[in-house]
Amino acid sequence: MMPLHFKRLGLAGALLMVLAACASSNPAGSIDAVSQLTQAQTGMPLRLVSDAEGQAARQAAVRELLAKPVDAAAAVKLAMLNNRSVQISLAGLGVAQAELAQAGRIENPTFSFARVRSGDEVEYERAFKIDLLGVLFIPWRQGMASQQLDRAKLQAASDITRLALDTRKAWVNAVATRQSEQYLADVNEAAEASAMLAKRMLEAGNFSRLAYTREQAYYADASAQLARARQASVVAREALTRLLGLSGQEAAALVLPERLPDLPVAPKPFAGSVQAAVSLRHDLQMARFELDALARSLGLSRATRLVNALEVSYLRSDSNEGHRARGYELELQIPLFDWGDAKVARAEAIYLGAVNKAADIGIRAESELRSSYHGYRTHYDLARHYRDQVVPLRKAIAEENVLRYNGMLIGVFELLADAREQVGSVNAYLAALKAFWEADADLEMAITAGSPPAAGSMELAASPTPAAAGH
Repeated sequence: MMPLHFKRLGLAGALLMVLAACASSNPAGSIDAVSQLTQAQTGMPLRLVSDAEGQAARQAAVRELLAKPVDAAAAVKLAMLNNRSVQISLAGLGVAQAELAQAGRIENPTFSFARVRSGDEVEYERAFKIDLLGVLFIPWRQGMASQQLDRAKLQAASDITRLALDTRKAWVNAVATRQSEQYLADVNEAAEASAMLAKRMLEAGNFSRLAYTREQAYYADASAQLARARQASVVAREALTRLLGLSGQEAAALVLPERLPDLPVAPKPFAGSVQAAVSLRHDLQMARFELDALARSLGLSRATRLVNALEVSYLRSDSNEGHRARGYELELQIPLFDWGDAKVARAEAIYLGAVNKAADIGIRAESELRSSYHGYRTHYDLARHYRDQVVPLRKAIAEENVLRYNGMLIGVFELLADAREQVGSVNAYLAALKAFWEADADLEMAITAGSPPAAGSMELAASPTPAAAGH
């Protein structure tokens, strides 16, 4: 029959095993949770690539996306597949998941052995020691680690969402600058033809030197603006390439659409209250989790203010003369010099700072959301104004001038000057359209990830058309 102390040890061990029932260190569930949080912005599930098979699948998906012109949605998918910061965020979830699993582990017991001789008598002492206070606080530690894991999920979701929206803005900028470059190339070609015609008419004596000089100046200015547009286009494309994580042949294979998407039929409504929209922001949710974690930490600090070490040992002693002894030892730290008040005061100060930080984030989120929606709506109205009012009016004026030119009421240079005004209005519409799509991404960021860049500011569209030749 099993001795009584062995039964007790068995029961104690079983109890410790139950307490040590721990969470898995596999981060797959956490990655799925982040995928759900970012699905609306990324349009695809997230995967942590950790082996050759996953790497091959990733490369195949990249090649498939690059096989045709990359629109905004495809650009975001490329960034999710190729940008290493996504993998860094997902790997960070593995760290938080492992810390949660570690929080459920019981610290290994300590075994000690001693051999003591007194004359002919030899004593053997054996002891098993375990941190009892650490065992009792396992549920508390697990709760804190679980909150840290939830916070890590939100941080990863925020970083990935911000990357997706930054990629959308970079794609808009790359396509718009390319479109502007093509437009300025057409303007430069027309200015060159106009300058050559002016030169011939001057040589024939049918043109004043002043008018000739104006045409040459316009051509020179158009050439300079085209050079700047080409540089801006290269810079924008490379910025997008970096976000997509493309290099070498992949970067060379990137083909962008010729033009930006059209303006939506109707703007997004400002649905729901500001407070409801703000509740979705990742940074505000993280502030709440941090508050909860600090509250738990503050409670733990108060609970362990006087006693922060409690160890229990099982002792057994035998001698060569048949003497046997067994018993228990309890080690308790005496709060003689340190009553824990400084530790509690530190925890209270940290918690108070976190409360004010969370309140500040809430106020800032409300303001940024209102400001971002105002910018979104203003850019939408501006782009629609150019599309429905300015461009049609310029087109009607151009048609009237063609009739006047056919009737020999105006000359060819008056007709060319009017054409410049018309393409200038089209370019202003393109600039307004680019600003609208960037404002759309900023609004999405203000609702989900956190503060959009340059929140509160708004750049209105301006035409980069070269200065008119004075006609």
